[in-house]
Amino acid sequence: MDRAVGVGLLGFGTVGGGVVEIIERHQQELQHKVGCPVEVKKVLVRDKKKDRSIVIDEHLLTEQADEVISSPDVDIVMEVMGGIEETKKLLIKALNNKKHIVTANKDLMALHGAELLQLASDKGCDLFYEASVAGGIPILKGLSDGLSADRITKMMGIVNGTTNYILTKMSHEGRSYDEVLQQAQELGFAESDPTADVEGLDAARKMAILATLGFSSKVELDDVSVKGISNVSDADLYYSHQLGYTMKLIGLAKRDEGRIEISVQPTLLPHQHPLSSVHNEYNAVYVYGEAVGETMFYGPGAGALPTATAAMSDLVQVIRNMRLGVNGKSVQGPLTKSVLKDDQEIESQYFIRLKVVDRAGTFSTITSLFAEYEVSFEKLLQLPVDGEAAAEVIIITHKTNKANYQLLMNTLEELAVVHSVESSYRVEGGQ
Repeated sequence: MDRAVGVGLLGFGTVGGGVVEIIERHQQELQHKVGCPVEVKKVLVRDKKKDRSIVIDEHLLTEQADEVISSPDVDIVMEVMGGIEETKKLLIKALNNKKHIVTANKDLMALHGAELLQLASDKGCDLFYEASVAGGIPILKGLSDGLSADRITKMMGIVNGTTNYILTKMSHEGRSYDEVLQQAQELGFAESDPTADVEGLDAARKMAILATLGFSSKVELDDVSVKGISNVSDADLYYSHQLGYTMKLIGLAKRDEGRIEISVQPTLLPHQHPLSSVHNEYNAVYVYGEAVGETMFYGPGAGALPTATAAMSDLVQVIRNMRLGVNGKSVQGPLTKSVLKDDQEIESQYFIRLKVVDRAGTFSTITSLFAEYEVSFEKLLQLPVDGEAAAEVIIITHKTNKANYQLLMNTLEELAVVHSVESSYRVEGGQ
């Protein structure tokens, strides 16, 4: 196949502009890798007259999606516009038109990935989505190719750059959540409505994709237990640091004897843990395999060129498959049905910060309650509260199961000597 491969883009924002830039600037390298020219044939935009930082032939622009997904000149549709239901309809039509798909849409793949992948297989088309998780990090290819012969038991990492930027600045510069969030929005690291990022939904979607691929088991978004960072205080970060921990928003997917747990939540990691040194908008994912042991994937989690690079790697794979005549052959359905662990099976350490009555017998009462629920202390810090007859107690527990822990927390709230449970977080990478 010596003819040029035609590419159509749905969307021409940050990532779409990066794709066009790479195709134009790296044309010689692309031709060397795939054996033929690669040409952008059509680009869907909302407004053809809008000024753009990326120079592009205006005749390539269209405001009609059909001119991309139905064009005989387009072999591969690259979807970089976002959205879910309407975008899904467009991709279904493109697949029915025998167009291969490359997408960066984590929301779509987390919710409808299985359906779209099956349709792609039925139509003999490729559908690749490397850019949907962790920006420029080749984590999906790492799981599906590099570690394909291993049995993955755990994936843990930072998969949202916005929250990592916020927590980094709060920890290192002692600034408030609201202040750092505003700066992140001004710099373009956070959306004007940051809810999906800061409340953990963005990371949850990515973890559902990772768990589905890594465990060969269909994991639904509703299977992910989610807690965001909007209630993290500077006091939480200060006391965490005093006890030797760094806070990160951690996505965790773990499998034990066929039963899985999957969560996204603010988590304390020892300062020496490699993920503790992942700062600002960078992402990193630890993958544990039975054969390989521990591996870590690290890199920029967002941005025009990093995300476009991931999408372009998928584009190269599609073209190679076209030359070999094996498009649509790589889709594999789930090997096993996902079975979630119950709370008795989920074990972890925890950080607890209490505001308590500062008088004799208070600590004895709290200790007795912890003993009743079989939760023991690993670390303890107690400090008086200035101007009040109260003290703050900060505890790192030993491992306990989630069911006992939740019962303990419910009872603590009702204890007469406890003014309030200020915060509680999971602790990983300890014992």
